[in-house]
Amino acid sequence: MFSNFLLTAWRNIRRHFSFSLLNVLGLALGIATSILIFLVVRNELSYDSYHVKAKRTYRVTLNAIDFNPSVSMAITPALRNDYPGLEVTQVWFQADGTVKVGEQRYMEKDYCYADEYFTGIFDYQWLEGNKRTALSEPNAVVLTESMAHKYFGKGEAMGQVIKLDNRYDLKVTGVIKDLPPNTHLPFRFLVSFETVRKEINPSTLNFYAIMGGFTYFTTPENFDITKLQSQMHDFVARHWGNELAKEARLPFQPMREIHYDTRYLNNSAMPTVSRETYWALAAVGLLIILIAAINFVNLSTAQAIKRAKEVGVRKVLGADRSQLVRQFLGETAVLVLLALLLGTVASALFLSKAATWLEIKITPAALLDPQVILFIAGVTVGLILIAGLYPAFVQSAFNPVTAFRNMKTPAVRGFSLRKSLVVTQFVISQVLIIGTLVVAYQMDYFKNRDLGFKKEAIVSFFVPDGKKREQLQQQLTTTAGVEAVSFSSGEPSFNSNFAPFSAPDRGIDKDDVTEVKLIDENYTKMFGLTMLAGKPMWRKDANDTLRQVVVNETLIHKLGIQLPDQAIGVRFKGMGRTLTIAGVVQDFQSESKHKLRRPVIIDYSTRGFFRASVKLQPQSILQSMSTIEKEWTAMFPDAMFDYQFLDDRIATFYRQEQKLYTAFRLFVGIAILIGCLGLYGLIAFATVQRTKEVGIRKVLGAPLTSIMFLFSKEFIWLILIAFLIAAPVAYYAMHSWLENFAYHIDISAGIFIVALAASLVIAALTIAWQTIKAAVANPVKALRSE
Repeated sequence: MFSNFLLTAWRNIRRHFSFSLLNVLGLALGIATSILIFLVVRNELSYDSYHVKAKRTYRVTLNAIDFNPSVSMAITPALRNDYPGLEVTQVWFQADGTVKVGEQRYMEKDYCYADEYFTGIFDYQWLEGNKRTALSEPNAVVLTESMAHKYFGKGEAMGQVIKLDNRYDLKVTGVIKDLPPNTHLPFRFLVSFETVRKEINPSTLNFYAIMGGFTYFTTPENFDITKLQSQMHDFVARHWGNELAKEARLPFQPMREIHYDTRYLNNSAMPTVSRETYWALAAVGLLIILIAAINFVNLSTAQAIKRAKEVGVRKVLGADRSQLVRQFLGETAVLVLLALLLGTVASALFLSKAATWLEIKITPAALLDPQVILFIAGVTVGLILIAGLYPAFVQSAFNPVTAFRNMKTPAVRGFSLRKSLVVTQFVISQVLIIGTLVVAYQMDYFKNRDLGFKKEAIVSFFVPDGKKREQLQQQLTTTAGVEAVSFSSGEPSFNSNFAPFSAPDRGIDKDDVTEVKLIDENYTKMFGLTMLAGKPMWRKDANDTLRQVVVNETLIHKLGIQLPDQAIGVRFKGMGRTLTIAGVVQDFQSESKHKLRRPVIIDYSTRGFFRASVKLQPQSILQSMSTIEKEWTAMFPDAMFDYQFLDDRIATFYRQEQKLYTAFRLFVGIAILIGCLGLYGLIAFATVQRTKEVGIRKVLGAPLTSIMFLFSKEFIWLILIAFLIAAPVAYYAMHSWLENFAYHIDISAGIFIVALAASLVIAALTIAWQTIKAAVANPVKALRSE
């Protein structure tokens, strides 16, 4: 019996090859997409889970004006002293540094200074060295495996020496496996904190001496973390005073929540993204596999009409309904298994490309993971049942008396289940289209609107020696293709300095926090900052007790001043002295649009001129950069030239959103393609059902356009019905997503109009071929069709 089912299934596939191919391709696309999404979501939701003590490990953070993952390095020794039962470690993350190995130099990104307690909390696979002692001595470094190969090839790395930032000769005391991709703390190598302890001396730092330091601790088993959290007020008061304890809080952040907590400031190396984003992606995967199943139902029931006579013959010969159900379900299983094979192969081939697009690290080897295999098996069984049961019962229910006549599709209250399924497909597709459009508009808003400063063709780089600043400025100014040069503590989107400010006579008794931009006389013009009142004061007298500064709109609003002109001459306390407002600049976006704009003080001070920014002529950027690199290298031969264009830097603020946008575009395209297959199935069914009607209409003189409209009109109604359902669903979902940003677009009616128009165009293109083929068919053959 089973062999007969397989033989019948194979013959049916060959006889109706085009339908079978559409079924298999639709299911294969759905399966491949669901596997890819499962791998992505599984990877992204497993951050830091590989650490044995992850559930008992926390990061100490700061909540004063904003949530900040970085705390003063003074916290670590105080916490270790007051709570000896905790394992506490200090980590100082570095964005970049210069490494010299022999005569070869490298500019490296992302490394850490870590103390000897670090390896007791964080678990890595050690290839060489003793993890208990590797970071206990000064001038020690632990390399990841890829860095060891990069520096020393296949040679022995242990005991070798590398030079960091032309200052520290570091001895390799350990080599570890490269970090898993799902870590919130990526690094290429670890330098012992003892190397810099004397320079920093954490025990002498004040509470707000934030230097990129992270403090982690692990609790004993069955420890009451809430009790410890409640003691942090007294902890701060005990070490730094009652007044500071009233405003500053030290929230504990569970290690496994760090990657998903978007309240905290983050940099491009340690991005955060909400769990809801990944659950939304998982929902997209579920919807796509649902669309694939709907396609199968539509195509199978359309094909069932052609097999009505076969069913009638089988029933006349004694086949009961259960046998027919098993037969058709078996045919479904064959198609699903073929689709599974194609989908799995496609996902393996496409995985590396998808990983690149989504900026994640997943290899085809992940497909062999038991969890992934179990997921694939579950999807396969689910598809066989969901996609096979309804067509099987429909086909097996044909009455042998009427099986030799044209069958009518079963309906519920005048609206066929098949049409309901197509409406569902269009609902899903339109929700995805609207979502993609909203993300696209928001990405455009991020990159191109309302920044408050110019960013095009501006490159910035570090100045190692401030004493050579004037010499460097002279050379840059005379370089061909250079329009302007400015020195500062950082471009408008670069935050490096913060300071407290207050104004007791205006009701600000407690210190608030402001950014401080130390700039030269070319800064405001080059970056296009808009002066609303007053003018910049370039005073060089550091002893001036009433130092004149420029502030932004947010700061004067904090002072209770609404009009910029009224702020001129107002005094307040900041940067450890009394400051006088000499000018007010229009607000500009100094960090990502996830956060509200901060108060900003802009001051002239050569002590902060460690970054150079150069405005280039767009037509000669490559030649100008080549010349600048040569001049810079000649002036600073012991350092490496590392630069970044301002627009590229701004783009890094939105890496997670860009990944989401890429995922939306990728998967919405797949969903639309699968949906088109389903729509093709419905129009194929409609043309089979109305073959004689089309023939009669042609005999009576109906034109081609009339017949095309005959088939198209009901799909227009289906699309409109789907749109009425999809629009509010999409609006709610995307409005909730936009609430994650301090500044975002409004969801306009135009987005919904574009989505509806796109759906209509896609539907028109999909049904055009089948309807034209039916309309131009020979009416004589149509009338003879039975």
